[in-house]
Amino acid sequence: MKYKFSLPFILVFIVNLQYGFSQSPNTLWFKQPAQYFEESLVLGNGKMGASVFGGVTSDQIYLNDATLWSGEPVNPNMNPEAYKHIPAIREALKNENYKLADQFQRKLQGKFSESYAPLGTLFLEFENVGDPKNYRRELNISEAISKVSYEVNGIKFTREYFISYSDQIMVIKLKSSKKGTLNFQVKFESQLKNSVSTVDNMLKAKGYAPIHAEPGYRGNMPNAVVFDENKGTRFATQVKIKNSDGKLTASDQSVGLSGGTEALVCISVATSFNGFDKNPATQGLNAELLAGNQLKKAFSKSFDKLKKTHLADYQKFFNRVSLNLGKTDAPDLPTDERLRRYAEGKEDKNLEVLYFQFGRYLLISSSRTPGVPANLQGIWNPHLRPPWSSNYTTNINAEENYWLAENTNLSEFHWPLLSFIKNLATTGKITARTYYGVNGWTVCHNSDIWAMSNPVGDFGTGDPNWANWNMGGAWLSTHLWEHYQFTQDLKFLKNDAYELMKGAALFCLEWLVEDKNGKLITSPSTSPENIYKTPEGYVGATLYGGSADLAMIRECFQQTIQASKVLNQDAGFRSKLEEALSKLYPYQIGKNGNLQEWYYDWEDQEPQHRHQSHLFGLYPGNHISRALTPDLANACRKTLEIKGDETTGWSKGWRINLWARLLDGNHAYKMYRELLKYVEPDGVKTNYARGGGTYPNLFDAHPPFQIDGNFGGAAAVAEMLVQSTENEIHLLPACPDVWENGSVNGICARGGFVVSMEWTNKAITKMSIYAKTSGKTTLCFGDVKKEISLKKGQTMELSW
Repeated sequence: MKYKFSLPFILVFIVNLQYGFSQSPNTLWFKQPAQYFEESLVLGNGKMGASVFGGVTSDQIYLNDATLWSGEPVNPNMNPEAYKHIPAIREALKNENYKLADQFQRKLQGKFSESYAPLGTLFLEFENVGDPKNYRRELNISEAISKVSYEVNGIKFTREYFISYSDQIMVIKLKSSKKGTLNFQVKFESQLKNSVSTVDNMLKAKGYAPIHAEPGYRGNMPNAVVFDENKGTRFATQVKIKNSDGKLTASDQSVGLSGGTEALVCISVATSFNGFDKNPATQGLNAELLAGNQLKKAFSKSFDKLKKTHLADYQKFFNRVSLNLGKTDAPDLPTDERLRRYAEGKEDKNLEVLYFQFGRYLLISSSRTPGVPANLQGIWNPHLRPPWSSNYTTNINAEENYWLAENTNLSEFHWPLLSFIKNLATTGKITARTYYGVNGWTVCHNSDIWAMSNPVGDFGTGDPNWANWNMGGAWLSTHLWEHYQFTQDLKFLKNDAYELMKGAALFCLEWLVEDKNGKLITSPSTSPENIYKTPEGYVGATLYGGSADLAMIRECFQQTIQASKVLNQDAGFRSKLEEALSKLYPYQIGKNGNLQEWYYDWEDQEPQHRHQSHLFGLYPGNHISRALTPDLANACRKTLEIKGDETTGWSKGWRINLWARLLDGNHAYKMYRELLKYVEPDGVKTNYARGGGTYPNLFDAHPPFQIDGNFGGAAAVAEMLVQSTENEIHLLPACPDVWENGSVNGICARGGFVVSMEWTNKAITKMSIYAKTSGKTTLCFGDVKKEISLKKGQTMELSW
């Protein structure tokens, strides 16, 4: 091994292999407009979202704002004496009366979460006469710009769309190749209560979200959506056209251009949301004023300046990571045809790169609002009662959204979730006390923008197998430690993370009880959305000592102990955690060689169930590994073999990461290919029987659309190429055989390091490692290990 240092740091760009005439790894494109949401091309600036259909005579654009939800600040004290039922549940469990325990669990439930709302739909209606030819619709994720082009009667029409974070504006540039042939009207509609007017050639819409929206899965019911003109979050949309020629037109509810050649349409949106604990109707921001100010500032700038600013902002994040997976012979096809071809088992390495980078694109585009993380659908939702309320589901989905934040070099985009945790801890302290009779904080199965933390179920109607899970605080707290491990930001650990980690650990510490052998367990316990079958034939959810609970508590305790040591504080609390950690009920390996999900070696009612929460310690946790706990790692492998590979989109994303942690790159790749299985758009009604995969616009199909599978799949690609612990960085640990040649730049590792490398025949030929802060690590490739030490800002280049 040879190496040299370079100071200061100069980012090393490894020369990529040529893509030739094959597909671009950065562009989605189609030969026709979108008919369905799952075919639209999405844009976003981390707050405003747009789903562009690209129609010829009428282009519809679904608009969203990350802060537009139903509801208002939650009352976390909604079931103040729920904790008094805990002794009865524990007594029933002690007597092995699981049916009674399930019944009593329903006493520990509260309201459902609120729903993420659609803002409205913008329509661009054109006066094109004739059949379009040479139609193309595309999204370039390296620029975050969408384009549409087509010809009518020999005249070429083009549109260019982007949403600027810097200017907080959506811009559409329209152009015709023949002077005076651009004619269009702009209209706005919304499912929310709203009014539309025009003032000085400006289209203005304002309205408000429901004060409550029931989850869609509750079906048709009275008052499923409730509006109150004096309550709820306000929104405003303002649209203005900047023309180079032609005549601006306006009616009562539309603005337009007649006889033009080129024009800009600027769209500004805003809401009154002012924080999770502020009433948006009485303490909210002035949405109309905000939208107006954003529009005024942006409108004064040229298109070139707006675009340049947008690109400079976006590309400084997106360009941090590049990936090449070797030579490809795949032909240049539209993305929907490309997915169908790939589903036949054919090679398309650039599609695999595109899916990875698309995940990064989606995170940049959906996660830039402090305290408002990307939800189940990121920020793109057309439904008034969206699937699963498009909320924050904390038993996997909200966390999976952020698995790629640190290792794919998008740490800043982790912040909306990290800051949201602080909000959850505020309401979660009351939930801990009123539902469980303990200190600290926690969050249960669902949350929303109001940081709701209680167990859901509408005060007794929810099934305990999903409604009563309460380990969200323990799981979310691990994201705080992960952020520190990748950034080595001591200030963050001390001022932001530690007290939140401690609070989550305190809840777990006081929630634990001893079993009959003196081991610490949780009681009552559930395993997310899964159910067991006892030897006597009872099928239920409530038990004691569930493996998933204890896995998350182990990780939470270990990380809080480490944080206490790093900060050299809280030795007394640390010792309590260390003692409790030593007494935790250990993992058990079942008769089939699997890692037990339940305290006893019970059967699963559904052995192929989509959740695998008890494997948390393998991934996203770090306390199970082939190197340190080989027996447990093998039991995890057996569990995955029993479950099989066919599952929903987000679950497949999780399993790919699990197989990568088991260092089985070929199995991880097999499932990565399956994640990209083509799924037709849902249209009016979702077909749940089709299984998971990928829609034409590369959205993850749960089904229906959930964005977590996109994020989990992208994270898994990075996990196949680089894995790290506090002290080691493993290079190509799960690289599949089909990726025998390639290069990657900018993947992050724990310890504050950034890795770039090139490989041939799965052997590293070039490598560089950059240190964000001074530190030591051990590089591992195959049987070779090399200890290195770097100062902050230093780069080491190596030849293997």
